[in-house]
Amino acid sequence: MRLEFINRVKENDILGKSILTNDGKILLRAGVKITNSYIRRLKNQGVFYIYLEDERFDDVEVEDEQLTHLKQETMKSMSKIVNNVHDFNGKAVKESLDNVEDLIEYIIEVGDVNKSLYDIKTYDNYTYVHSLDTCIMSTFLGISSGYGDQELKNLGIGAILHDVGKTKVPHRIISKQGKLTDDEFMEIKKHTLYGSEILRKNYRIPDPVIKIVEQHHERIDGKGYPFGLTANQISKFAKIVCVSDVYDAVSNDRCYRRKFSPNDAYELILAGSGSIFDEHVVDNFKNTFAIYPLGACVRLSNGEEGYVVRQNKGFSDRPIIRVIYDSITKKPRNIFEINLLQYSNIVIEKLV
Repeated sequence: MRLEFINRVKENDILGKSILTNDGKILLRAGVKITNSYIRRLKNQGVFYIYLEDERFDDVEVEDEQLTHLKQETMKSMSKIVNNVHDFNGKAVKESLDNVEDLIEYIIEVGDVNKSLYDIKTYDNYTYVHSLDTCIMSTFLGISSGYGDQELKNLGIGAILHDVGKTKVPHRIISKQGKLTDDEFMEIKKHTLYGSEILRKNYRIPDPVIKIVEQHHERIDGKGYPFGLTANQISKFAKIVCVSDVYDAVSNDRCYRRKFSPNDAYELILAGSGSIFDEHVVDNFKNTFAIYPLGACVRLSNGEEGYVVRQNKGFSDRPIIRVIYDSITKKPRNIFEINLLQYSNIVIEKLV
């Protein structure tokens, strides 16, 4: 499969990966032939890139069917999870979190990050998809930190609930385009305490989960909120969710700003090491996640354009690129690959 921005998609291309709505239903199913009306529909839904089938990239697998199914079932459960938490129904909360635990157990079993992180997102499903992706990222970071199964479940559940307090913040503030006033920003910051308050009334929610919701905006240097905690005062799980939350948030378009480029989002996390983020978590982040997703088309500093087909573990900005066409004429050429780990003078300039 290859990943293409929607403006580069052509009629009769074949969709390689299903696109989900905010309630887990399939907006467009993998295998469908793309038409101009589909392209217009996807643009209207805020979809900016899609995976396409391409025999030249048959060896690039972005996600297995079981993981897709589990993510779909978890998406379907998101509104139920939030509603049950607000109703203080401990038994129903536990039951509605079963799909989350199934997803976490599968991630633990498979442990292949390259098939899991990059998702098709729309404005409509941002809130739930952001929570789901934060959960997945946090679980992978927890695995790389050596946590056991129960710890990983608490970490993943806390990550998927990390923004539950925003349901008590007025929608006009959450959806505001442009800069927030000081009062509006203060209200947004209360979502951590709102979330903690909601979860503490559910006696079946364990304390490590509540601390994630309460502390995921704390900073190592003490300049975070709500309590201004520092370093070891912050929950080890909250430190992980803090990194995952920020990375996923800036990697997506919002109503008030454009998304960061993959490299800029990555550099933002690295730049915050030791001040905003825990150094150990950032080190794990560097060794766990790739900057450029499999199948993505990139432009190199030597003028070539090609697609990411494999990652070099531990070198997030140095993947292996497959070149299939002339970057100037756009005509097909003899296919070859460039392993950026072997060419220190060549860098990725941008996604194209």
